[in-house]
Amino acid sequence: MSMEIGTPKRTKEIIARYGFTFKKSLGQNFLIDGNILNRIVEAAELDETKGALEIGPGIGALTQRLARAAGKVAAIEIDQRLIPILSDIMDDEPHVSLIHGDVLKLDLKKLFEEQFSGLDGVSVVANLPYYVTTPILMKLLEERLPLNHIVVMIQKEVAERMAAKPGGKEYGSLSVAVQYYCEPSLVCTVPHTVFIPQPNVDSAVIKLSVRDKPAVEVADESFFFRVVQASFAQRRKTLGNNLTAFAGKERREALLALLAAAGIDPVRRGETLSLEEFAALSKALLATGWFNR
Repeated sequence: MSMEIGTPKRTKEIIARYGFTFKKSLGQNFLIDGNILNRIVEAAELDETKGALEIGPGIGALTQRLARAAGKVAAIEIDQRLIPILSDIMDDEPHVSLIHGDVLKLDLKKLFEEQFSGLDGVSVVANLPYYVTTPILMKLLEERLPLNHIVVMIQKEVAERMAAKPGGKEYGSLSVAVQYYCEPSLVCTVPHTVFIPQPNVDSAVIKLSVRDKPAVEVADESFFFRVVQASFAQRRKTLGNNLTAFAGKERREALLALLAAAGIDPVRRGETLSLEEFAALSKALLATGWFNR
């Protein structure tokens, strides 16, 4: 295992030796740039007292570096064909556990107890398949797992949306959801040329430092996110129009009065509102009793 996996030559050798073929449906793209692998691991701030959860290890290029940096590594791989390859490559790393499964279906709280008990903290470090990036990240955040950081390679545009500030066209419901739970920062952008096979778009590494408590206080989290979604329902429409569709046309006058009372101009668009303003807006809307289930 001393030979670096994340190089073009070694990756091609492993693929050839095991007769591995890529499944497009699983979004498999293996990273072959050692510098980028190192930057991902550095961003996770690991040491021997900390654990790392990897999602989609592939043939182990990132796993190999995580094994050197962390006290414990658990790697979840959905593709059964990769498990024997990873087992071979990681056989001299007793602190690396391989788990065959779909991260979206696994009981992650139980997995954390089994794999990481006694450690000072855990970070998720992964090169995520593009097609399930958002569901995976939202599951990690919504389940309130004891995480320090999430450092992931994802599609560049999605990373920019997660880190976007109010006012720009990238800022949307995903920005609000991620920033509610985390402080995001872009680590680096990654050209599509450093993968086998090459994806069609460039990637970025984003670091999400998980907050001890959410960025804003809300009475009803699911309602807060419903208001955020409604505010961005049609991006070109004003907040007044989007929220009228949400609350019902018959409540339009009352809604405009409510926005004025909250100090929010109804001709603004959702992308101009800060997390604090969304929190105030959802609190005011909840208090009306219009949405009681």
